[in-house]
Amino acid sequence: MIPDMAILPIDGGRYGTDKMKEIFDDQKKITYQLEIEAAVALSQAEIGMVPRDAAANISKMARSGKITVKRVKQLESKSDHDTAALVEALSELCKPSAKPWIHYGLTSNDLVDTSNSLQIRDTLRIIEPKVARLALILSEQAVKYKALPAVGRTHGQHASIISFGLKFANWALEMSTHVQRIEELKKRVLICKTLGVVGTGSLMGAKALEVQKRVAKKLELYPADVTTQVVARERYAELVFYMALIGSTLEKIAVEIRNLQRTEIGEVAESFKKGQMGSSAVPVKRNPVKSERVTSLSKLLRSQISVAFENIPLWHERDLTNSANERFIIPTGAILLDEMLETMTRIVGSLFVNQDRIRQNLEITRGQIFAEFVLDAMIQKGVPRFEAYRDIQRVAFASSEDGTDFRDAVRNDKAFSSHLTDQEIDEIFVPENHLGASFDIIKNVSTKIRGLCSKFS
Repeated sequence: MIPDMAILPIDGGRYGTDKMKEIFDDQKKITYQLEIEAAVALSQAEIGMVPRDAAANISKMARSGKITVKRVKQLESKSDHDTAALVEALSELCKPSAKPWIHYGLTSNDLVDTSNSLQIRDTLRIIEPKVARLALILSEQAVKYKALPAVGRTHGQHASIISFGLKFANWALEMSTHVQRIEELKKRVLICKTLGVVGTGSLMGAKALEVQKRVAKKLELYPADVTTQVVARERYAELVFYMALIGSTLEKIAVEIRNLQRTEIGEVAESFKKGQMGSSAVPVKRNPVKSERVTSLSKLLRSQISVAFENIPLWHERDLTNSANERFIIPTGAILLDEMLETMTRIVGSLFVNQDRIRQNLEITRGQIFAEFVLDAMIQKGVPRFEAYRDIQRVAFASSEDGTDFRDAVRNDKAFSSHLTDQEIDEIFVPENHLGASFDIIKNVSTKIRGLCSKFS
């Protein structure tokens, strides 16, 4: 096998940004774990647990950049233990007087779980601003199209009038809510654990919690309150769930764009650059491939949830049934979500909105989309709801059968003309008259999103 041969699309560069993938690079993982070793040694020295000169040397060598993936893998080939290999590689560089104090009081998962937290910390530093930015872009689109009446659909059928901007406002608010979720998630997931073999801090004794507190501060993490040998995997399950939840919101947007881009609807379209090909066989096609990509990746992202939940019930103080798959699900989830956010931001930012087609689609049912407002007008005149409902249904079904305009059918039926003037009927059939509280809703949403997300722009 060729060593550098890409197996997965992530490896080949098809998906994911370089900045996100760097976080999960083998060398970066080693850098995180060495930073933990440095922080532990320095923290232990601060409270007199290890000699200061030993801690200084350990810290210096850990941060020297001289410990490579290649060397760690060479040592691992003998020990068959990746953490032991890293500690041995560090020991090779340290002074003899410092060697006894390397990794003092720690166990493998202190490095594994805390370095996971460092990866997650840096992942969220990339993800959160992108979520906020998308929320702001969607909010801008909501304001831009707030006065554009459009077909509101339920069950795939025309239901009533909607402000086209309200679609964007719904999506924007949910993305801003994801910003709140990420903020709340951090204190539960960004956990620093340095409590040793079964979580007692046995070798460090009564000072174990103070060491952990100091290490956590140095690493910008939260000290664990209690652990076994590992941080409880509920934390990772929550992380993967929330990544999938954000992905599902992105998919919701993608599905709507795909539907609105259908030939029969044609209200929006993804941007289509010069030279782009929609089909290898049909030259005229402009397919919503970016939205379809988001939908496809969302399915894969959601599939990681079940694995993360399976990892929660480990044996006793730990086993290794979680270890191998976590090397997949955490990086995969982060890289996929990053790709989806990048893609959806490009889609929304350059989305073509066909306002003429949106207005034309209001007329497809020949006025029947205004039935809700005819019903309300009759109720306002004192006609019992179900009497008016049945008359509207009768006239609507008849006009559908003979191909007449619903407005004309209403005007010419005594059930309505005896209560409504021609002017009142005409006003019912003006779509701009039926946007309800949309302007205020969009304004309120926009204000809320700016308050939550502007700090990331």
